[in-house]
Amino acid sequence: MNITELRSHLLAGHVIPAHPLALTARRRLDERRQRALTRYYLASGAGGVAVGVHTTQFAVRTHGFLPAVLALAADTVRLEATAPCALIAGAVGESKQAVHEARLAREIGYDAVLLSLGAMPDATDAQLIAHCRAVSEELPLFGFYLQPAVGGRVLGESFWRELAQLERLVAIKIAPFNRYRTLDVVRAVSDVGRDDVALYTGNDDNILLDLLTPMPSPRGPHRIVGGLLGQWAVWTSRAVAMLREIRAMGDAPHADAALLARAAALTDANAAIFDAANDFRGCIAGIHEVLRRQGLLAGTWCLEPAERLSPGQAAAIARVSAAYPELTDDAFVAEHVDGWLR
Repeated sequence: MNITELRSHLLAGHVIPAHPLALTARRRLDERRQRALTRYYLASGAGGVAVGVHTTQFAVRTHGFLPAVLALAADTVRLEATAPCALIAGAVGESKQAVHEARLAREIGYDAVLLSLGAMPDATDAQLIAHCRAVSEELPLFGFYLQPAVGGRVLGESFWRELAQLERLVAIKIAPFNRYRTLDVVRAVSDVGRDDVALYTGNDDNILLDLLTPMPSPRGPHRIVGGLLGQWAVWTSRAVAMLREIRAMGDAPHADAALLARAAALTDANAAIFDAANDFRGCIAGIHEVLRRQGLLAGTWCLEPAERLSPGQAAAIARVSAAYPELTDDAFVAEHVDGWLR
């Protein structure tokens, strides 16, 4: 997509899964299952995939898998997508590394770069904006407010106001897991009059309410239009149906008691999958466990052996899967998984 097409696509609001990493028991890249995951997201109706992000495991870089993982997703989307699907690449590190990763993604055919700022904990706002501008020269920028518990840093409203003035900013993933900081981003984007920057939730603890709430801002209510989420790496077809249901309500959605109950159920499910009880230590393994139960992954292996399910986490995932069948898509996956794995 060119940048105009990309803006239009993102503003329409989509489910964008944060793509996991499929590994063998020897912790090598499982290309067959990696492609199967991408096929699952396409078949579910996802409007994009984010690759090389936290859910893909930041260690994918030190293990040398990043180019292959980016290429596998891009090739699968190019060959098999039947509707527009934005390719978003994660980039990390200080400017030299982040620019290199954005350039690699551009050469492979990605549309935008989701930039994590966790590697620069002591940088000033001016230094961070210069960093973001340099990366955006390679690919349009998808800003990212990552919660500190998994490697992010606190970013003030003044930073977001400056970022919102970057010409090649196309969207922001808001994932501080904090309502005050979420509103900081919305207010900053509204303050500078950017109605061409799409806001996406990354607040896995508050997904439905983010999508339902007309966020207050000086220029009037501002909407979060979609989500780029690790939670949406599982049960993706149900996430797509849920977002379509919300979008069908128009600009003034009505949250009845049933919808609020579903919002609470999704937060409860996320707490189990993301291991909130243990400060998110098992979040990636938890995603893998859901996909393993469905047959998409062979195991829950992560690149770092210390990253595994916490004690009791598998039982918690089994509990929420049984308690909230309306959130799961086991039947959909069971019907198609053999084809995706071919």
